[in-house]
Amino acid sequence: MAWRFALVIDPAASDDPRTDFAETFRVIDASAPALSVGELSTQRGDGIFESVGVVDGHAQELIAHLDRLAHSAALCDLPVPHREQWRQAVEVAAAHCPADGEGVIKLVLSRGIEHGPTPTAWVTAAAAADNSGVREHGIRVVTLDRGYAIDTPARAPWLLLGAKTLSYAVNMAAIREAKRRGADDAIFVSSDGFVLEAPTASLVLRQGDRFVTPAPNGGILHGTTQLSLFEHLADLGHETAYETIPVSALATADAAWLLSSVRLAVPVTAIDGAELPVDGELTASFNRYLLSPRA
Repeated sequence: MAWRFALVIDPAASDDPRTDFAETFRVIDASAPALSVGELSTQRGDGIFESVGVVDGHAQELIAHLDRLAHSAALCDLPVPHREQWRQAVEVAAAHCPADGEGVIKLVLSRGIEHGPTPTAWVTAAAAADNSGVREHGIRVVTLDRGYAIDTPARAPWLLLGAKTLSYAVNMAAIREAKRRGADDAIFVSSDGFVLEAPTASLVLRQGDRFVTPAPNGGILHGTTQLSLFEHLADLGHETAYETIPVSALATADAAWLLSSVRLAVPVTAIDGAELPVDGELTASFNRYLLSPRA
């Protein structure tokens, strides 16, 4: 059965000394209109968000998501989110999630109404799609040029590359283009030939006994699920690394996965039409770990 929950937040200053923020939350009908026509999140995509996976009522990797929300806010010149206020908001939303199954909690911080005095903020919770099929059978991907060089983020920070903004039109267009090419998803590459990330996921490659992911110096959004998996792999004694990966390395990978908070670990079965080895047992072990409760 589908379920939805929505909570509006009156954003507190980052130095607000309160310890209980219940009075700053307002539960609303998730299916009813709630935003002003002057809201900049809908007019210009001027805001940031996080999608937090929920497993059996537990919000996964919340600390990392709150860290990334604060990082995105800093890049976008938005007020620093009050960490404890947002943590409590997620706690309220998680309490409205089923005790069994998977869901997703979204955190949104917008610049608010044009010329308005304060940002707009809200949290929603909903059932997650059934991703068991792609976790088991995998997906085919194509590489797509992201349109900038690997050093562009350092030279042009105003492009907000590396912030998780609401401006996701390009990401969605990339997925549509991938499907037009007969694939399921895409991997962005830089115009000078380096691997970046997927439109809504991080990329991890296995090269022999090593697990590598593109270094977050090319405007890459540091993936919370990828970070967690790397910690797990390190605990098991595996070598992990962040590297500047040339596109040519994709063809020689021993295995590849897209990782995200809701789909979790999805094996890549082909890149640009070239088949890629799939390690079903290893993928299943990744997802068993990712479905376990994690702070």
